[in-house]
Amino acid sequence: MVTLALLGALVTTPLTAQSRQPPKKKADSTASTKADSAATKGMHDMHAMPGDTIRKDSSKAASPTDPMAGMDHAQHMPIPMPKGMPMMPGLMGLRPPVTPFLPGAGVDPRTLPMVKPTSTRHLKNGDTLDLSAGLVRRAVRGKTFVMYAFNGQVPGPLLRVAKGATITVRFHNRIDLPSTVHWHGLRLENEFDGVPGLTQPEVAPGGSFTYRVHFPDAGVYWYHPHVREDIEQAMGLFGNMIVDSPEPNYYSPANREQSLVLNDLLIHEGALVPFGKEAPDFALMGRVGNVLTVNGETRYTLLAAKGEVVRFYLTNVSNSRTWNVSFSNARMKVVASDVSRFEREEWIESVVLAPAERYVIDVRFDQTGTSTLVNAVQAIDHYAGEFVPAVDTLGAVTVTRVSARPDHGARFSVLRDVPQVSRDIDRFRPFFDKAPDKSLTLTVQVNALPLITVQFMNVDTAYFAPVEWNDGMPDMNWLSTSKQVRWILRDNATGDENMAIDWRVKVGSIVKLRIFNDPKSFHPMQHPIHLHGQRMLVVSRDGVRTSNMVWKDTALIPVGSTVDLLIDASNPGAWMLHCHIAEHLGSDMMGVMRVMP
Repeated sequence: MVTLALLGALVTTPLTAQSRQPPKKKADSTASTKADSAATKGMHDMHAMPGDTIRKDSSKAASPTDPMAGMDHAQHMPIPMPKGMPMMPGLMGLRPPVTPFLPGAGVDPRTLPMVKPTSTRHLKNGDTLDLSAGLVRRAVRGKTFVMYAFNGQVPGPLLRVAKGATITVRFHNRIDLPSTVHWHGLRLENEFDGVPGLTQPEVAPGGSFTYRVHFPDAGVYWYHPHVREDIEQAMGLFGNMIVDSPEPNYYSPANREQSLVLNDLLIHEGALVPFGKEAPDFALMGRVGNVLTVNGETRYTLLAAKGEVVRFYLTNVSNSRTWNVSFSNARMKVVASDVSRFEREEWIESVVLAPAERYVIDVRFDQTGTSTLVNAVQAIDHYAGEFVPAVDTLGAVTVTRVSARPDHGARFSVLRDVPQVSRDIDRFRPFFDKAPDKSLTLTVQVNALPLITVQFMNVDTAYFAPVEWNDGMPDMNWLSTSKQVRWILRDNATGDENMAIDWRVKVGSIVKLRIFNDPKSFHPMQHPIHLHGQRMLVVSRDGVRTSNMVWKDTALIPVGSTVDLLIDASNPGAWMLHCHIAEHLGSDMMGVMRVMP
């Protein structure tokens, strides 16, 4: 579902006895005790890093051209604590058991090009695109950092193609880490899906790989790395793809279209907070930034005519943040999500986007003045046991007195039914109520965390919100790495976990997958579950049938919830199933579904 009203499961999900306690009761309880499966150690090693990308002795003086210059990781507290939230005394002086890493160690930033704004590439069937991942200089709030970019742009080039087109992409890796490109949401050929160890080898620094990218479904998609997403994606390697339908009235008319890519950066005292070199840090909640960006900028602006209808393609590329965005003084309706339009357009007040989700909304600006784009959530302070309303202004649309031409107000006021989507889903409806073919429990296993963290998280009467919109315990989160935290997909039928899960289903089959997010795990938290190469329907949440269907590739599973997904297993190959919180993926939360001919 979509908004705080539509997405009721995220704010009104029936909670378990454990999570029903008031927020004054702080944390969580037991951890899984199942040992690591050997199968997780070989395939798709998300922790691998190149040898000497950063000095081994971080106590030595840094070069003036080193992005780590002035950052004494052993003495300096490199994470921001929210206002009024003190660091827990028992954590003072502790550091994550990893070497700090930032892009471009030893590179003189003055030798790097400044980042460029996104350009649109209109590509036809048979076209070829050169896509390079490289180092750039990027200014954020008056400070300049060394970061990554595709073709020197953040976001990377917006690829605009027609449904049914196939293009060739020559990828060149010019960053200081191995990489690949994953074409998120596309039902393309398996060998070009971009998953190292499963569909291709990782591309070493200086290497190249050629992808054949097919676009079978209209909608909005995105591309990003599938090696150390916690670093590469966070530092700028992401871009949108919009696939246009040949149907002339696929969407209602709009005066223009805008792609909005939502991301956040973690900055403290004018410096990027380093990442873990050997393994992801912030492994409990994922890295939640304190500087919010739209299309790579901290302030989005748009000039609109009175009555103008603007179609916005929204994409969440954040490592962990779930957004709730809206425009003030404007009417909004949702028309599409990941892989299709909705069966029916709906009026909305806001749009909830978990990491990797996309939504298409139409907005009519019929009041002159300013319409603000905001992210409005209920933040939680686990230490104080309080909820705090948090509103971040992302930008503004200035609406002039000049009237829009043409005026699409009459068409905008009508909520369209989309019978093509309903007819497509009709053959799947008889399977909505069948017993699950597969079932998963989402949980976590930890070891060697600081004692104060274990004590804090082991309160019997704990409270956890269905969705945590902010990092309510940043010091504990920062100190956790994937060496200590193992997030788990557990097959309820076999007990297999993560990469030991190797499901085999026949191509053309309809697979019902039931997912339960255990609220009694050590640190229960929402998980956006993404299935590569297929499409799926969110059939129900906690036994409540979804009333307005849309094809998805990513579904948010709130704490304590049971969500039923119906998978159209139509695309042959070996496909990754994983949590799209980058640090959870980097902590082993992934399995495989093989769609067999």
